[in-house]
Amino acid sequence: DGLSIAWAVTEYLHHQKKVAAKTLFATHYHELTELAMLYPRIKNFRVEVKEYDDHVVFLRKIEPGGMDNSYGIYVAQMAGLPELVVERAREVLKNLEANELTPNQTTKLGRRRDSSRSNPSQLSLFEIPKPSAVEEELRKIDLNTLSPIDALLKLKDLKEMLNKLK
Repeated sequence: DGLSIAWAVTEYLHHQKKVAAKTLFATHYHELTELAMLYPRIKNFRVEVKEYDDHVVFLRKIEPGGMDNSYGIYVAQMAGLPELVVERAREVLKNLEANELTPNQTTKLGRRRDSSRSNPSQLSLFEIPKPSAVEEELRKIDLNTLSPIDALLKLKDLKEMLNKLK
């Protein structure tokens, strides 16, 4: 549905000569790049990306043309989704790319490549990180009994702790 709506909206904007809309359209639908071959006023641009091993660097440079790859899973990982979710997304993507179908001609999205892995019954959307030493020290401070000079000294100690963590 989403792709067909995006396609129709793009055509609609292109054909509105009275409006002459200058439109910036960011999408993950690679199929929409075909519109530039059909309509003279549609141009494709992409953000330059460099890939190093398993890492992606977004160069913040705009270049003509469409993207060859999608980086949605990598962005999800950068956003802090749990590693189990990211791994599962990679499995589902591989199933889709391999066009693996069931006898009913539906995709095998439910298929797992490693079925021996135990999965928790409930995944948290965001894993709670372990508190740092600085956070633990901050929690120990009783502001009601701290003098201004002691507060300043404690702040100095905490800042030194942070610098050592870097």
